[in-house]
Amino acid sequence: MTNENIMRKIYVEKVTLNVGAGKDQVKLEKAEKLLKHITGIPPVRTKTDKRIAAWGLRPGLPIGCKLTLRGEKALAIIPRLLYAVDMKLRHSCFDDNGNISFGIREYIDIKDTKYDPEIGSMGLQATITLKRPGFRIKNRKVLKRSIPKTHRISKEESINFMKENFGLKTDSEE
Repeated sequence: MTNENIMRKIYVEKVTLNVGAGKDQVKLEKAEKLLKHITGIPPVRTKTDKRIAAWGLRPGLPIGCKLTLRGEKALAIIPRLLYAVDMKLRHSCFDDNGNISFGIREYIDIKDTKYDPEIGSMGLQATITLKRPGFRIKNRKVLKRSIPKTHRISKEESINFMKENFGLKTDSEE
């Protein structure tokens, strides 16, 4: 019998894929096709809420698209995304709250993804969010609380989780 605390076990909460297109609407349509091509799920457009005249942005202008995968779909796409970066991530890709963010330069680097001439050459941003049991307290409606420091997922715990479950290598293991 092991004395491992089940409240300390780490899980994958979600995987978020994001493509920023700026004010170029043609690029935005290609980005939507790209995310649908990779996952089979239609993405949601992201809109700006600030006016930045120098960049030609105004409130309500669509500037990107994203989608969130949870459960089995999230676990299935993580190895494909890591394959695109040769199973290596820098320490700077990990934060102290259980998030792993990295960019993929070309979508054709993702495993089992074919080149589509309509989309052309395009990259995307991937974020993997980890959680532990008890993280619900930060999102619930009644008695909402912050996660105690002792229960948060540290950078080292995130790295070890990714190494054990997905065979990830970090930049120090060259």
